Formats: sequence, structure tokens, C-alpha cells
Amino acid sequence: MVVSRATQFLLALVLSCLMALSAQADSLASFLPELEPADLAPGADAFGPVREDVPVAPVLKGGETVAWAFLTSDFVGTTGYSGKPIHVVAAIDDDAILTGVQLVKHSEPIVLIGIPNARMVELTEGYTGLDLKVETEMGGEGHDLDIISGATVTIMVIDDSLVRGGIKVARALGLGGLSPLQADGPKREVDMAQDAVYDWSTLSGDGSVRRLTLDVGQVNAAFEATGDQRAIKRPEPGEPDDTFIDMHMALVSVPSIGKSLLGEAEYQNLTEWLDEGEQAILVLGRGTYSFKGSGYVRGGIFDRIQLIQGDNSVRFFDKQQERLGKVAAPDAPSFTELDIFKIPAEAEFDPAEPFRLQLLVQRAVGAVEKTFLTFDLGYKLPEQYLLPVAAPAVVDDATGEAAAKAALWKRIWKDRTFEIGVLGVMLLVLSATFFFQFHATMNARFFYWFRIGYLTMTLFFIGWYANAQLSVVNLMALAGSLRTGFSWDAFLLDPLVFIQWFAVAAALLFWGRGAYCGWLCPFGALQELTNKIARAFRVPQWTLPWGLNERLWPAKYMIFLGLFGLSFVSIPLAEKYAEIEPFKTAIILKFMRDWPFVVFALLLLGIGLFIERFYCRYLCPLGGALAIPARMRMFDWLRRYKDCGTPCQTCANECPVQAIHPTGEINPNECVTCLHCQVLYQSEDKCPVVIRQLKRRAKTGSVDLKTPLGQPPANHPNAKPKTVS
Repeated sequence: MVVSRATQFLLALVLSCLMALSAQADSLASFLPELEPADLAPGADAFGPVREDVPVAPVLKGGETVAWAFLTSDFVGTTGYSGKPIHVVAAIDDDAILTGVQLVKHSEPIVLIGIPNARMVELTEGYTGLDLKVETEMGGEGHDLDIISGATVTIMVIDDSLVRGGIKVARALGLGGLSPLQADGPKREVDMAQDAVYDWSTLSGDGSVRRLTLDVGQVNAAFEATGDQRAIKRPEPGEPDDTFIDMHMALVSVPSIGKSLLGEAEYQNLTEWLDEGEQAILVLGRGTYSFKGSGYVRGGIFDRIQLIQGDNSVRFFDKQQERLGKVAAPDAPSFTELDIFKIPAEAEFDPAEPFRLQLLVQRAVGAVEKTFLTFDLGYKLPEQYLLPVAAPAVVDDATGEAAAKAALWKRIWKDRTFEIGVLGVMLLVLSATFFFQFHATMNARFFYWFRIGYLTMTLFFIGWYANAQLSVVNLMALAGSLRTGFSWDAFLLDPLVFIQWFAVAAALLFWGRGAYCGWLCPFGALQELTNKIARAFRVPQWTLPWGLNERLWPAKYMIFLGLFGLSFVSIPLAEKYAEIEPFKTAIILKFMRDWPFVVFALLLLGIGLFIERFYCRYLCPLGGALAIPARMRMFDWLRRYKDCGTPCQTCANECPVQAIHPTGEINPNECVTCLHCQVLYQSEDKCPVVIRQLKRRAKTGSVDLKTPLGQPPANHPNAKPKTVS
């Protein structure tokens, strides 16, 4: 006993050390040496050191930072189906656009071997070009989600990690005008007492005035990149170097900037125009494209520009606009459009935080049709205009992280409402069949076709359509989660699997493992249906000698215990050996897999043509795992006569899985609850007890043998009691 405890302690210590080393290894610094900078940003040639305040690393091109690399698992705690994070390294530029994405590590059992890693890499890299400003505005749903069959949960976790992780990085670094989420406390304030006047060169040099310049060539190239042939056929007129638009913006409600650009008199008019809590920007433009648009009319809206700050956006109406005659700064260039726009107080605009002005570029592609592109002019008020208040602390987003995880699984459940409803109906039908099994099995022909129909639904809907095949890998993931800190999040990501496991847990207490193995397992259904087809073609059936059958039963338990023990040493290794389950090949991937796996699955099905449910009976580790707790079941639902086994052997001989002992007892660990013995229990043609009772009653004249029985025999356990007159 002492040795055993010492061994357990040492094993736990080793595992803890291995987990700690693994956690240290899964960092941005450990993954960057394996990547090429150009894979994360076009033309990049080096990575800078990882920052200490925010775990990001600069992506360098000729010594200049062109993007910031980050590891999704550093910012988002969403775990995959394995209960572990999916590690993706991505890079984000100053406009909050992903410039490159690389899948670097995952432990997903669904895609561990079955789905080519190249397919996963291809899909992950497809997030390059994702605009996180748009995702912020649309709650993470501003893009189409490409789902791989058999890896729905994995793909949604990657999607969630990239979008939420990228937005967090953008907010932390102030990229794309996204401001950080902040805790309650002191905020930065504009120094309204500062009113020094500066020239244009100073204002444009320190960022008080920001600029967006587009030439004709850039705009034409942007439309060509969309692939819209109608737009491509209508290029902007002029030479590629001609100015399409040269747009400048400044926050003129700040005294020093306003007085420098508007002049003293116009700034005074501005302060009288603005009410409490309102701010104003000056937008200047020149070139062939107008940021106001020629279609603008009095009473309308400026539909080519909008101001965006964080999750809020502001569009400007005519009453929020005033024209400016000229820029007061003496060295300012000339502009054809000079307009002041009022930002209303209800917009909750914070002048101390970054924001951006989005320009909509439209191109006519028909008589009334237009196509559009957007370009952003980012703005951040220079530090010299802000009061020296301590920078606000970033919110501890543990609560937000939990809410985001909950939102992800709720989104998945909502998207799969139909499948959940169908599965719920199937579970209700199965429960009713078990509770009223005597009535369900009264008509042998009806019950035969009912079972065939149910198994067909299990195979095609639960298996091939919904990919909701349970696996021993689920149990290993559960055990791993219990060791490392249990969370429901990973298990809630697949609603049909989650519901089935709860149904199985309840069924184990009532009926044992047969409720799942005999009715809800898609591979079990495939075995039984193919065996039925084989019988129809008169394929000979092999019945193993009872002694051999009994000695083969323990194999599945040993396989399960071996896999479960191996999972404590190495879950990836245990998942690899769990390929003894052909479920992934035959059900999830529908035999679209490397030939060794297909041959193995077909071999098992081939044996099943001669020995019904051969795999279920002798090799299935999931069946063995379910049989162990099933011994705690509360009821024995299957009816037996005292004659069963002695002398009658009808049920034992006809049991499809040889789960009935020659002495008549049903082995609940091996029974798949097919209810065939209950059909025989009241069969007027096969059950000697029923036949004998019918003959006895016929002799006494109490029953007409030509009339089908409406009730069970008098001494049948379900017979109605006699009434005394």
C-alpha cells in the first residue's frame, strides 16, 4: 500500500511538471522561430522581441514595424473539443486588419488524423484580410464562416479565437481607432485651457491634423481586388497618379486646434453652435471625389462618411454641418471642400480616445446600381492636448471572457435548433418505447419495422448528417478536464453530443448501456442494418460457442482500461490508439479517409455480416466504458418466465448478441436492449410458455384460438387481474 501511494504521488508530480513545461512552451516566443515573417505580413523579414506589457511582437520590414504578431491563446481562453486551446499566430496592422494567420498547434481529436492538417491550415490562413473594425461593429459576425464537415466545433473555436483575440489586441494597441475597454475610474480629459495657436506644418506634423490620400490607380486596384467585373469595367478617369481624394481631418472642438485652423472669430462661432457634451471635427478635401457627394440635398444625410469610435458610429445630417470659408493657418494648402461637422452628445463620443472617419467610395455599375469600398482615416488626439491624468486600468476581463464563451456555445445551439429538436423527439420516442415495452413489442412485425426505421434514422440523421457519434475520446477529454479544472464550455460546443451524454447518463440508471448501444449509436446501427441486408441475401450466420463468446467479452473492457490509463500519460497518444474505434472513418468522415482506416472499418463491418454486431460485442471500448457504471441501474425491465433457460432456450438461441446465458439469465453488461426477447416473451408461435397457456385455456373454452389475443395470458406478469362477480 505504501509503495502504491508513493508511486501515485510520483506519477502526479511528473504529470504536473510535464503540464507546466507544456504551458511554458505554448507561448508566442516559442512559436515565432518556427514561422517566416513574410507568412504574417507581405515582405516582412524579421520579428522583434515580445513586449512585456502586451504579449505581442512587432513584425518588421526593413526595420520598420508593419504589423503586430500575437498568439490567440494569450488573449482568448476558448478551448476546443479536446478541452485545450487551439494555438493560432496572427498578425494585425495599424488599420486593425489581419495581415497573416498561421495554425501552429492543436490537440483536436476530431481532426487529429481524420481530416488532413493541410485543410485546417488552408482554412485558418483564409482569415488573412479580416477587418476587425467591421467585426467590432457587427459583433463578430461580419464575415462568412466556412465549416468543415466533422470539425464544426474546431472551426468555430478558431473563428472565435481569431476574432475576439484580434479585437483585444487592436484595443490594447489602439489600432484602427479601436479604444480599449476600460474600468470605471478616471478618464483622460482634454485640456480646454490650452489655446496656443500653431501653423499648418506643426499641426500636420504632430498629428493634430490627419490625412488620407488616394490616387486613381489605388482606387482602381482596390475595385479590381473585389473581383466585381461590373465595377472593374468602369475605372476612374485619369492617370494612375492623379489625385482621387486628398482628405484631412482635425478635432476643432479642442481650443488650440480650433483656433489655429478656424481663426478666433470662427472658433467663437463654433463654441456658440455646440451645446454641452457636443464635439466637432473639420473635414477638408480636394481631388476628383467629394466626401459629401453631389447627390446631397438639404434635409438629407451625408452618406459617404461616418465617424466610428469603438462600437459606436455617427452619421451626419445637414443640421450638423457648417461650411468653412478658408483655413486660418497661413501655410495651409487650398481645398475645394471645407466642412465642420457636429458630433451630438448622445453619440457618447470621447475626444480623448481614438476614432476614425470612414470614407465610402462608390462606383456606378448600372442605371441605378452601385458598388462600394471603404477607406479609413484614423485619428488620435496628441498627448499635449490632454490633461496629465493617470492612464485608466484595463478591465479584468475574466467575466467578459466567460460571457464570450457562453455566447459562442449559445450561438451554436441556436444554429442547430432543428437538429436539437429532431434528437429530442427521437429520445422521447425511445423513452416511451422502453416504458411501454410490452405494448411496443406486442406485434412482432410492427416492432421489427419500427426498430429498422429507428436505426435508419440513427445512422443517417445522428451519424452521417449531424456527425453526433459518441466516442471514448469524449470520456478521455472529460477525465482530462476534471484533472486540469473542469469547465462546461468545451462540452457545450457540440449540442447533440452534449444532449446524448446526458440522456445516456440517465438511461444507465434505468436500462443500462443498451439504450445507447442498441438504439442511438450510429456505427451500431450500421452494423445491424448491414447484417439485416446480409441475412436477406442468405449470408450464413455464425454463432460462436458459448465458452468462446463468454471469454471474448472482457476484450472491450481491457481495451477501454488501456486507453484510459494511457490518457493519464499522454492524451494525444491515447487519442491515436483510440482509432480502434472506426466511428470517425465510417460515420464522421463517411469513409473519405486514408485507405488503412477504411480497410479496418470495412473489415469490422465485413465480419459483422456473419456475426451480428461483432465489434459491439467484443472490441468497442465505449461499450465497455458504459457497461461499468450500468451495473448501478435501478430496475430490471426485461420480463422472464421461470421456464426461461430451464428448459426453454428460445431467447438464448435467438438473442442477436448472445447476451442470454444458457441458464436463462440476461447479462445486462452485454445486452443492447434490442427487445427481441420481449417480442418472444409474448409470441404465440415461439414461446413455449405462451403456447402452453393458450392450449390450456382453449381446452377450458375460455379463448378462441382463431381470434388474436387482446390481452396477455392469465398468469402473464402484465395480465389484468380477474374480477369477482
